[in-house]
Amino acid sequence: MASGQEIDDSLNNNTSPKKVYKDPDDGRQRFLLELEFVQCLANPTYIHYLAQNRYFEDEAFIGYLKYLQYWQRPEYIKYIMYPHCLYFLELLQNASFRNAMAHPANKELTHRQQFYFWKNYRNNRLKHILPRPLPEPTAAPPSNALPPPLPPTATTMAASSAPVSAPPVPSPMQYGVPSGPPLPKNDPRNAIDRRKRKKDGMM
Repeated sequence: MASGQEIDDSLNNNTSPKKVYKDPDDGRQRFLLELEFVQCLANPTYIHYLAQNRYFEDEAFIGYLKYLQYWQRPEYIKYIMYPHCLYFLELLQNASFRNAMAHPANKELTHRQQFYFWKNYRNNRLKHILPRPLPEPTAAPPSNALPPPLPPTATTMAASSAPVSAPPVPSPMQYGVPSGPPLPKNDPRNAIDRRKRKKDGMM
């Protein structure tokens, strides 16, 4: 029969905290490895590689992707150089996206959309950042405004009904021939004539 002292010792041993694994380098190596892996997710070709090699069928790997979401917290996000990786990490939590990335056509589509985002990002962002000019205020009519015009009389109506001569329409040919002397001296069309004259003079 166990004594009371032995029972107390066994209870103390059971309730004592378990030894927790501690990285020898205070987690620096693990931090760098996880940072590198998360940033690789910014590449649709790498995600396609993972899908083709059936990494997304492994429940442990899916759990690892969920665990990596801590990179979205402010104290870790400052180390991310390729922010698209966090967007793809969020999409990879969805099974339909993981399955779709196994197809090469979807990989190409994702890559193309990423390219267009980069291409137009600056212009799209500037539209929202740059201040827009304020609308010009409409000027209030001055207090000494002119009285409204009188209604038209018969004489003014007769004058306005008279045909108004339209301005002359320019001929389309006037745009084809430049104004001024017919051909300037340095015109290449005159060069042929000069060559002929030189040949004739030498003979």
